[in-house]
Amino acid sequence: MTAPGPPVPPPPVTSASSGARYAGLAGAVLLAVAGYLGGALPDAPLGATPASIWRTPDGPATLTCWLAGTVLLVGAWWSLREGAPSTRWAYVTAGLWALPLLVAPPLGSRDVYSYACQGWTYAHGVDPYTVGVAAAGCPWLDTVAPIWRDTPAPYGPVFVLLAALAVGLGGGLTGTIVALRVIAVAGLLLAALCLPALARAAGVPARQGRGASTGWAAGVPARRAVWLALAGPLVGVHLVAGAHNDAVMLGLLLCGLLVVVRRPGRPAALLLAGALLGLAVTVKASAVVVVPFAVLAGMPDQYTVRALVRHCGWLAGGLLGALLVTSAVSGLGFGWVGGLTHSGDSEQWTSPPTAVGFVVDYVGALVGRDPQAVPVLRAVALLLLVGVLVVLWWRAWQILRGLNEVGCSGVARSRVALRGAALALVATVVLSPVFHPWYATWPLALLALTAARTTWFVLPTAAAAFLALPDGTNLARVTKAPGALAMTALLLTVLARTRRAARAARRR
Repeated sequence: MTAPGPPVPPPPVTSASSGARYAGLAGAVLLAVAGYLGGALPDAPLGATPASIWRTPDGPATLTCWLAGTVLLVGAWWSLREGAPSTRWAYVTAGLWALPLLVAPPLGSRDVYSYACQGWTYAHGVDPYTVGVAAAGCPWLDTVAPIWRDTPAPYGPVFVLLAALAVGLGGGLTGTIVALRVIAVAGLLLAALCLPALARAAGVPARQGRGASTGWAAGVPARRAVWLALAGPLVGVHLVAGAHNDAVMLGLLLCGLLVVVRRPGRPAALLLAGALLGLAVTVKASAVVVVPFAVLAGMPDQYTVRALVRHCGWLAGGLLGALLVTSAVSGLGFGWVGGLTHSGDSEQWTSPPTAVGFVVDYVGALVGRDPQAVPVLRAVALLLLVGVLVVLWWRAWQILRGLNEVGCSGVARSRVALRGAALALVATVVLSPVFHPWYATWPLALLALTAARTTWFVLPTAAAAFLALPDGTNLARVTKAPGALAMTALLLTVLARTRRAARAARRR
């Protein structure tokens, strides 16, 4: 194979990149102001609409600051989607943008209050997987969105333990919210630490700066990977200000993948990686789709069925150990698995299967029928997801076996496994019964590490930043019919274009 050429130095800091930095900072400040004027405050009215928000005394200022701030933050992130001037510059800018949001009230969602009440429930000796926060008597019940007051916790025991810890450390509601935000930021910091290490594991130093070489993370510049993964508007608004537990899941997920990429084939490393991935699963179960690809990343060479079983056994042992220990330590057993069924209680057109179900129901209503297609199409989509995950894994396995035969480097093998994991998370987001804006952060880091082109995933991520108002009002809720029609039309267009491209490829 041909040796790689000398690294290309990073582009210099220009007036355009400096302008993007301070435009994004201005956007973050405006979003923080919107949070104080009309964010997801404990006493904010529930069930608001854009019209009802506008009629409040601070409504026009709230919506203006939110829209202007989101436009500035999204525009600044988008303008450097091909890479920041350096990795260090990307880190500093992402941190700068996070500062105003770190001291803002909760933004874009009221989920952090659900976390607080679920932690309070467990801390007071009640099983959050069998009793809703209303029945448990949470003193902060009025802050929780009505849809989540009577449902069991849909999160694993690790996050329930963390939420209870936040309640113990915080004491009151405000202290608990601060503690939950600190936990979310810790998850982001762990993810941030893993990004350059993943770049180094790909074979080239990731550190960049004046006079330094460009790092490469699984085939793309590390400065681009860090920028896309950490500076995005969804990260600041939903993972920092909103304190969503997705940040903890992502930190553990990237850490587990880092271990297998850096120490492939070593039993102790595979056990540790399995434990980290198991902890990620016991925060949010959606992390489980990455595990089969982590097995591939942990195989150093000799992609045979025997080697696959051996490495899978070590990693699965660590994962199962983490599940058993955390379930036992919490005293909750595996009751959290049953709580996962309630995560689809919300119906919004932002989930493609749900949107198509809405459209089928609308068409049925026109002819006097009630198909009730939403649950059916959601079930079909989950079955399709299983098939897509199997195909993605099999394809990655076949590519790795082919690369092994030609003696390809570990860099290329890591790239294949990480790309498979990224696409598995994309499929999970697209085919899940529910989509919330912060779900787009799941595949973002791995796509930032592996994707050659950025527009196809940066554009929908940027669009998702406009879905949630500061107080947590989801615009999908007030645009049900037009949103469902638009999502269905988009889905059909993508499927038609994909089919044409496949036919053209077969003809060649």
